[in-house]
Amino acid sequence: MSIQSMPPAERPLERGLSLGVQALSNIELLALIIRTGTREQSALTLAEEIITLCPGGLYDLGTLQNEDLKKIRGMGDAKAMAVRAAAELGKRIAASRQPERAAAGSPQETADLFMERLRFEKKEHFICVCVNQKCEMLGWEEVSVGELSSAPVHPREAFLKAVRMSAAGVIFLHNHPTGDPEPSHADFQVTERLVQCGRLLGIRVLDHIILGDGVFQSMTDLGVIPQDFYEGERTGEDGEADSINKRGLQ
Repeated sequence: MSIQSMPPAERPLERGLSLGVQALSNIELLALIIRTGTREQSALTLAEEIITLCPGGLYDLGTLQNEDLKKIRGMGDAKAMAVRAAAELGKRIAASRQPERAAAGSPQETADLFMERLRFEKKEHFICVCVNQKCEMLGWEEVSVGELSSAPVHPREAFLKAVRMSAAGVIFLHNHPTGDPEPSHADFQVTERLVQCGRLLGIRVLDHIILGDGVFQSMTDLGVIPQDFYEGERTGEDGEADSINKRGLQ
């Protein structure tokens, strides 16, 4: 049976797209690698025959040569090299080590990562840095680019990458083209809004750093974003949940 004559839900490509590549069998994965079969045999049938050349399991796949694979009717040099290339990639992945992630565990560390990138920009650039629970940087994204004195920021865009990466926390940064990192009233308002949105999303806002010319200001260092903000609601004298505004932003 050709793959095209199979029900869509049983085809390797469609199954991989709907269920994820991890749900595919070894034969289905090989069928995707060799892509096409012949008039007599489908890619799945060719993949089954390749597996029969590996009595020791997938480990043997990495030992096969073109001559071994071409013993299967319908396997030419192109298909054989595709299989061997996939096996070689598997070896290299197994031998590789996860690269060290940049640390963003303090305002100074985070500012150092972006200072030279942003200190000479003539417009404001607003950046979201995503971190894991160890405050290691998972990735970052430029959320917006504004004018000389402001950069529009919408929480939807600000947290988009963090949601996609399942980040434990975020650190926001933006530059002041004037070189003076002193927060403006708008900076305080943006920080308040982002912290509140982060709480709703379950993503901790660790800091909002403003970069100047070789200097920076940290909303956490200024006490605007308390380190224990997510450890539980504080209550004021009136018994109501403490808010950022009560901590001096107004």
